[in-house]
Amino acid sequence: MAQDVTLSNEEIRRYSRHLIMPEVGMEGQRRLKQGRALLIGTGGLGSPLALYLAAAGVGHIGLVDFDVVDESNLQRQIVHGTSTVGMPKIESAKRRLQDLNPHIDISVYEAQVTSDNALDLMRPYDVIVDGTDNFPTRYLTNDAAVLLGKPNVYGSIFRFEGQATVFYPKEGGPCYRCLYPEPPPPGLVPSCAEGGVLGVLPGVIGTIQATEVIKLLTGIGEPLIGRLMLYDALGMRFRELKLRRNPECPICGEQPTITELIDYDAFCGILPDEVNVLESQYEITPRELAALLDHTDRPFLLDVRNSYEADIATIPGTDRLIPVDQLVNYMNQLDSAREMVVYCRSGVRSANAVNMLKGAGFRKVKNLVGGVLRWSDDIDPSMPKY
Repeated sequence: MAQDVTLSNEEIRRYSRHLIMPEVGMEGQRRLKQGRALLIGTGGLGSPLALYLAAAGVGHIGLVDFDVVDESNLQRQIVHGTSTVGMPKIESAKRRLQDLNPHIDISVYEAQVTSDNALDLMRPYDVIVDGTDNFPTRYLTNDAAVLLGKPNVYGSIFRFEGQATVFYPKEGGPCYRCLYPEPPPPGLVPSCAEGGVLGVLPGVIGTIQATEVIKLLTGIGEPLIGRLMLYDALGMRFRELKLRRNPECPICGEQPTITELIDYDAFCGILPDEVNVLESQYEITPRELAALLDHTDRPFLLDVRNSYEADIATIPGTDRLIPVDQLVNYMNQLDSAREMVVYCRSGVRSANAVNMLKGAGFRKVKNLVGGVLRWSDDIDPSMPKY
């Protein structure tokens, strides 16, 4: 079928370094031009993925994202730039990819992948590429790819470490559920926004994912099916683990029990916002806190971030810093009889801390909604965001 696809003289010049390699050649480049890859996410992993797939001549690239470009993205999301801050990520990426290679087609989907649209989004594509950063979407992407019989090129990153593989049960390999049958409890694994990520790390993992896509589309080499590649940037080490398909897997096993897409937020233990309304008495806004801090009987202000975050920005009047993962060891040093406000960067870790304190008998404790980020928006615009 690839023989029916022709390359123009301009494309032959552009891809000449591919064409002179016998493993790729004209046939392989035609296969790339005919290939269709859907990228879920145009952030840290999606940026190098999109750039290298476009440069390689993958004929049709789909981009799925519903976020906008933020200045904090630019440390690692290299498909975007200063001029596109505030622009939808898919439009920013499309602009850059079209400039990089005008010979390819790019479809954009400004939407969140859900159980309602996932199959329709993925069905027209040959390869699905998971560049997401949350567990519900990872399980959803996996299940949809398995149900459609498509390869899922997976990657994940955190701080200095990354991993990549190809989930492809149709070719005898395992799926994501074989590796991770159950999601971790909500809040246990911090996101990159909470834990940070070395800027070049997604470049390494995303480029490996792009390599796997190219191999799958051209049919060359040995894909990472049944192999999990682990990368440690600080030690500059690669390791490989063998993966096996789980015959008891609920979606790709011998007797699957998942035959359609499910509610992935519920599966991962993420409750809808409405459930938290009953807990509103344990929340406080920055404006409300600012008014209280002017009083002599102001609340005790507890920062549950890490010390290096406090070096970036700290709310004036903070009484103590105890990282949330160490809080249980210092609860006996806190006064449960005093009003207390807990804060972090965005309000997620501090909400977990409030729940921990409530479980230990603290009743006069509140979470600062939006954390340092909202404090900067509502109270002190000079406070840096990170």
